[in-house]
Amino acid sequence: MLYLSDMLGEPVVDASGQKIGTVSDLAISTGEVFPRITSLAFKGPGRVPFMISWRKYVDTFSEDGITLKVDSPDIRFSYLQPDEVLLARDLMNRQIVDTQGLKVVRVNDLKLSRSGSQLRLLGAETGVRGILRGLHPLIERAIVRVAKVFNKDIDEQLIAWNYMDLLDRDLSEVQLSVTHKRLDELHPADVADILEQLDPKQRASVFEHLDEAQASEAVSEMMDDVQAEFLDDLDDATAAQLIGNMDPDDAADIVRDLPYEKAETLLRLMGVEDAVEIQRLLGYKDGTAGGMMTTQYVAVPEDAAVRETIEVLRGLDEDHPTVHYVYATDEQGRLSGVLSMRTLVLSSDDARIGDIMYEDVISVAPETEEDDVVADIFKYDIPAMPVVDERGQMLGIVTTEDAWDAIEEEQASEKRTMGFLKVAGIVCGVIVALFIYTMALMEILKQTGIPSF
Repeated sequence: MLYLSDMLGEPVVDASGQKIGTVSDLAISTGEVFPRITSLAFKGPGRVPFMISWRKYVDTFSEDGITLKVDSPDIRFSYLQPDEVLLARDLMNRQIVDTQGLKVVRVNDLKLSRSGSQLRLLGAETGVRGILRGLHPLIERAIVRVAKVFNKDIDEQLIAWNYMDLLDRDLSEVQLSVTHKRLDELHPADVADILEQLDPKQRASVFEHLDEAQASEAVSEMMDDVQAEFLDDLDDATAAQLIGNMDPDDAADIVRDLPYEKAETLLRLMGVEDAVEIQRLLGYKDGTAGGMMTTQYVAVPEDAAVRETIEVLRGLDEDHPTVHYVYATDEQGRLSGVLSMRTLVLSSDDARIGDIMYEDVISVAPETEEDDVVADIFKYDIPAMPVVDERGQMLGIVTTEDAWDAIEEEQASEKRTMGFLKVAGIVCGVIVALFIYTMALMEILKQTGIPSF
């Protein structure tokens, strides 16, 4: 979790590791719903102010500072654009005025949302925690912990940016808008990043303004633990409809992680067709080709004509995943060949699929381990790997996207394990140090004749 107060005053270093200044501000373009950081302002030697493009120059960032992609001589400086505002200068300590006149609050800090290499403004912190964090993050954490001892919670008071409008760039006041701005200009993965960092009440408020398709896509992009928490907060009918709108493989992954009773309830409330498809995928072991495949693919009989196949493609739903290949099946329904979109469109309308298809199809069995499937997809450089049963009948496909998801999940798991081992190592070190200290103290007390405990 990042806040503007965490980053102000932190070092800015170039690609060679040389410190060239300290962070003084961040700029956003106000036209976006949850605006991206567009420029970095920092103070260089002699406290001379500089500004550079965030997208062009920033490589990595955290509460410990910012690292640039280039060495300092290669930096080209820029200026604040007409549609940009500076967060610390223009928004911090400003008043937020409710359009219905119910309250006036002050911006004490600004919460930022990490989304890959991008950084977005999530909202304004208007509560006491923003004031405490501005004094020092340790003070905030200490007071929050002390409050918990007395069964008191000091909650974050966040107003999401998409509730806020600037009054004709009159920055003496920032106005709360009555309704949400539309979120459909954001990619579902960005919406998921934002939802993950909101508390349940704020998350539900933003979620209400997503249409069904974007809501399903955003939830499918969330981290597993947030997905489970989010679905628990929804009523069963809404959760069932949400999962039913997802791609079957994404829906199966979510249902697989739910408690049995919850999963049964949601499957019962779904449409029969959706529930059957998801239950079919749930029958395969997690971490195998069957567990990671999707059943959304295009297969036609090998005696079908090109014209007929193109009509099948035209009849697909608008939200059907991208089709890279058309698969051909024989009279027994077994996978017999494959052809690319290029081959299909360059062939005559009357050509038979069996005459133009490629017969040497690389496929895997549903019980094939996930690692082996991923390795084969990248080894043979294919966008999709068909999954077939022991009779040769096609069950589904594993796409390159599925393969990357598996790699990212494995990396995240390894990162969590390494983090746990690091913490465990620190704890063990502290315990050993305390033990040595205690033994030494007891020996000193013994030598001085003072009774030990």
